Amino acid sequence: MDTPALPPSAFDAPAILLSGTVDQEMYRDFRRQLDAVGDRTLVVVELTTLGGDPEVARMMGEDIRFKTGLLTDRRFVFLGKAAIYSAGTTFMSFFARSNRYLTRGTRLMIHERKLDKQVVLNGPLTTCIASVKAALHEIECSIAIQNEGFANLIRGSQVTLDTVLQRAPENWYIEAGEAQELDLIEGIL
Repeated sequence: MDTPALPPSAFDAPAILLSGTVDQEMYRDFRRQLDAVGDRTLVVVELTTLGGDPEVARMMGEDIRFKTGLLTDRRFVFLGKAAIYSAGTTFMSFFARSNRYLTRGTRLMIHERKLDKQVVLNGPLTTCIASVKAALHEIECSIAIQNEGFANLIRGSQVTLDTVLQRAPENWYIEAGEAQELDLIEGIL
């Protein structure tokens, strides 16, 4: 099913307005606004963020994915303004590429997940091995989740997963025009 591009007037009064850090507070605000959209057939979610908690971004994204599948008579559209960094890009990846828009000059930032953890080895050797394996499993699982998000982001675009994996460790900034050229988004307002 082809989804028609939206005119700028479609973004005049977004149903959901979010800005700031992607965290539990933003999630509560997001859910409150999502639950209040009523019978709108076009639900625009506007976001500006310098990043935050990737798991909160995934929760918000799963809510969008669920609602999109459940309410097939509605169109959920993402509008990024100014900065869509890190967790914001993760959230955007849950919208179909045809439902992603950015304002002029907006920057996306894609990077690898970060980990700040200390593994303390103290006790019987078998316990030490278990602690090391647990940390390794956490890292491996986080990489898998990260790469699933990267795959969602680039689906239908000209970007390969290898390109993302190469550029993400050094924080890949993508200006709106480049994002459109790469087919990561539908349009620019």
